[in-house]
Amino acid sequence: MDSHVSHWVDGAPWAGAGSGSAEVYDPASGSVARTVALASESDVQVAVASARHASEAWSRTSLTARTRVLFAFRQLLEERKHELAAIITAEHGKVLSDALGEVTRGLEVVEFACGIPQLLKGGYSEAVSTGVDVHSVRQPLGVVGVISPFNFPAMVPMWFFPVAIAAGNAVILKPSEKDPSAAIWIARLWQEAGLPDGVFTVLQGDRVAVDGLLDHPDVRAISFVGSTPVARYVYERGTTNGKRVQALGGAKNHMVVLPDADLDLAADGAVNAGFGSAGERCMAISVVVAVDPVGDELVDRITKRISSITVGDGRSADSDMGPLVTGAHRDRVASYVDGAERDGALLVVDGRDAVVPEQPDGFWLGPTLVDHVRPEMTVYRDEVFGPVLSVVRVPTYDAALELVNRNPYGNGTAIYTNDGGAARRYQSEVEVGMVGVNVPIPVPMAYYSFGGWKSSLFGDTHAHGAEGVHFFTRGKVVTSRWPDPEHGGLNLGFPRND
Repeated sequence: MDSHVSHWVDGAPWAGAGSGSAEVYDPASGSVARTVALASESDVQVAVASARHASEAWSRTSLTARTRVLFAFRQLLEERKHELAAIITAEHGKVLSDALGEVTRGLEVVEFACGIPQLLKGGYSEAVSTGVDVHSVRQPLGVVGVISPFNFPAMVPMWFFPVAIAAGNAVILKPSEKDPSAAIWIARLWQEAGLPDGVFTVLQGDRVAVDGLLDHPDVRAISFVGSTPVARYVYERGTTNGKRVQALGGAKNHMVVLPDADLDLAADGAVNAGFGSAGERCMAISVVVAVDPVGDELVDRITKRISSITVGDGRSADSDMGPLVTGAHRDRVASYVDGAERDGALLVVDGRDAVVPEQPDGFWLGPTLVDHVRPEMTVYRDEVFGPVLSVVRVPTYDAALELVNRNPYGNGTAIYTNDGGAARRYQSEVEVGMVGVNVPIPVPMAYYSFGGWKSSLFGDTHAHGAEGVHFFTRGKVVTSRWPDPEHGGLNLGFPRND
């Protein structure tokens, strides 16, 4: 990887006019690995102008030609996905197997987008009136922006840009400045697949770049994933400027464990979903809701499994969990553990003192288990976004359901039970967008849509699937009549269907 990560405009690396830059860390060593450009307001103008020019020709390109590019991109990504996974691990810190899983899930959306001709089919009604036909079409928006978070530098952008590009739009991706290199690698792959220059642009940066995309009149839509406060800001500013916005926010995902559940399966699910990617997932399980009387036994089984987790460099085959993305984020997550201890929760496993002897300066925080957490505690209320698993104990199913539904977030949830009736009731009654039954991370396949409820989503459109196709296109209805001498003459009355 380059020592300095630039923008990608008009099919080539571009330094931009801005002089600002930010440091990009190797989370395992704790050292600065490279720098990344930060876009200025004038850089935003250049990037949007390039994308707008490219979108005009790309939108007129046939579905057949666009689909061929998608298939070529899909093939190249499949062949070289290990390269992308290595880049993700180097800058984010997650273990290689997890990074490869991220790329694979993104690849599924590319495969979904390869079917765009079928997905863009309109409707046709013949002879709705005498000699009058009506048909509908879906057309691209033009230039769309994707603002993605640090935790999935490949998968989250791929929730959006394959569908947007396949539908005929030009995309400007603003990746996180914490792990920006994956976006440039993807841009080069698009070029190799035959995508015309300017259809896929990478604009590196911070809030200046975000605000520039939100304010620019030629950017017609914004797709965002990040924390709830920023998602709300993006939605409000973007819609104020007349844009379509889908802003996916934060999460506080609960796993409800009923007394009849397979506790070994539940403990495996809690550990895998709570500590995978060091908890830096919007679909991570952060709260286990233990329904009496299973609390003690479940906590014991989770504790035993935590003891077998090896924390270390994500590039090592021996590591199960890597570091957090930055030192500041590690310290923020650790502060929630401090707060839980002060608030009277029981600290069963403390990961604050995690040490990796070979890399003592890495951003380490080991798996942490906090029991007897109460809803008023900060560790419960806030999105911790780290390897901290809280256990809340409740007396009944109804109390568990009330706890989940009362939470302001509604991204994902899971229930562990062998009772089909209880599972069916839960999936119907819970106020959450994605539900797993004995599945701890219920991320839908690409042909379904990804998205939460309540403060986990601003806007009414989820990512990918049919909703994604609808978001990146707009409808047009054409009513036509071809000249017929028998229907000539003046008639000022309201048109009738007869």
